[in-house]
Amino acid sequence: MARPLKILFVSPEVQPFAKTGGLADVAGALPPALKALGHDVRVMLPKHRSVLSAGVPLSPLGLEVTAKTGDQTRKGFIYQGTLPESVPVYLLENDSYFLRDPLYGTREGDYPDNAERFIFFCQAILESCLALRFIPDIIHLNDWPTGLVPVYLKTLYRKAFSATRTVFSIHNLGYQGNFPPATLSQAGLPPGLFHPGGVEFYGQFSFMKAALVYADLLTTVSPTYCREIQTPAFGFGMDGMLRARGKDLHGVLNGADYHRWDPAHDPWIAENYGPKKLKGKEACRKRLEERFALDIMPQRPIVGMITRLSQQKGLDLVMQVMDDLLATGAGFVLLGEGGALYEEYFRRLGSHPRAGVAIGFDEPLAHQILAGSDILFMPSGYEPCGLTQMYAMKYGTVPLVRAVGGLKDSVREFQAKSGSGTGFKFRHEEKADCLRALDKALSLYRNKAAWRRLRLAGMAEDFSWTRAAEKYNRLYLKALRT
Repeated sequence: MARPLKILFVSPEVQPFAKTGGLADVAGALPPALKALGHDVRVMLPKHRSVLSAGVPLSPLGLEVTAKTGDQTRKGFIYQGTLPESVPVYLLENDSYFLRDPLYGTREGDYPDNAERFIFFCQAILESCLALRFIPDIIHLNDWPTGLVPVYLKTLYRKAFSATRTVFSIHNLGYQGNFPPATLSQAGLPPGLFHPGGVEFYGQFSFMKAALVYADLLTTVSPTYCREIQTPAFGFGMDGMLRARGKDLHGVLNGADYHRWDPAHDPWIAENYGPKKLKGKEACRKRLEERFALDIMPQRPIVGMITRLSQQKGLDLVMQVMDDLLATGAGFVLLGEGGALYEEYFRRLGSHPRAGVAIGFDEPLAHQILAGSDILFMPSGYEPCGLTQMYAMKYGTVPLVRAVGGLKDSVREFQAKSGSGTGFKFRHEEKADCLRALDKALSLYRNKAAWRRLRLAGMAEDFSWTRAAEKYNRLYLKALRT
């Protein structure tokens, strides 16, 4: 390997400290995989309220940093925790900004001071590097809350970080951090940056666009999503900018954290199992049936969903096919929270004798649904990567997905003639197309020998983070050559 790099990995959320979705899983698993390659990797995130209940030990470092938001100078204090491989994690404390739950806003909408919160965070990241006397070779940034760092590095902090390069990862282009033009002044940035080739996006100041323009290298979380976001259909208005930076944009499929998601060692499931001992999966299914009092017809599968309840996740399509699915005698189990209309629909659905619904986030139950279900249903409208389908395969739960983004990249379509594949896919966000895939899966389920082969094929897939870490290593070296 080339010389070890000094890497600061920055994310608004990191498992196990704070989590709202898959970004936290990535931020908790990729840095240890990079450390295993020999790099000096450190992680930074805000000290959210959820950190207090995460049960992870923290130590105050006695370091104070300051950052300006408009005319106000705000203080932050640095705490330290660790990830596996002894990766240091720095948590930035400012209770007025970060001692909140949820992380980004309530069901009524985003917090009104989100721009100010993350202006402070982006400046404090760089001030923390100076206070820690850690000047990274690479700062790897993730999603819009970190998007101002590349701009600051090329303007206000140019001299102190002249050798530092930035890699910015897009986990979901649909969340952009767009704010009124006056926010530029609050961020302390020159007004000359506010133009279509800079940070301006349809009359707003966009944190996401700032990163897309000023980061040295751009990545996203699957090869297919990398291509999709350069088209109007998936680009959320930023496809032109992404096409212009096409040579700097790379798709790296996320990995799966098998330390946390492995049925052979999972402490939360009814019985541990693996490819050579699949009997335990039947015990997990029985426990799931009991948990939700499911009245499933003989020789019918349980279809599970673990999802954020939002339009992106294809829930309108789920609602369209639900009567047909339950009419087959199959069971359906869902865990999730989100939009009020979706929550109301699924609460009502939970009264059906073959449906079980839990509204909220419950990590042990998520593991139990993966272990006890036969099919994982992910009919997403778009899906940058998705991790649940990777976890499902490890648990011998067959994914049925829409062929978009990382779902297309990670699931291999079952082929009846050869028996190859790891799951089922459909292309169009249409009821008829989805029902054809469901019918194909339900028909194969009746063939126990074929279904067992399909399960074992999924369990044999390897989505470990080592593969992704090696690809990021090559991209870091490319960024340093810019």
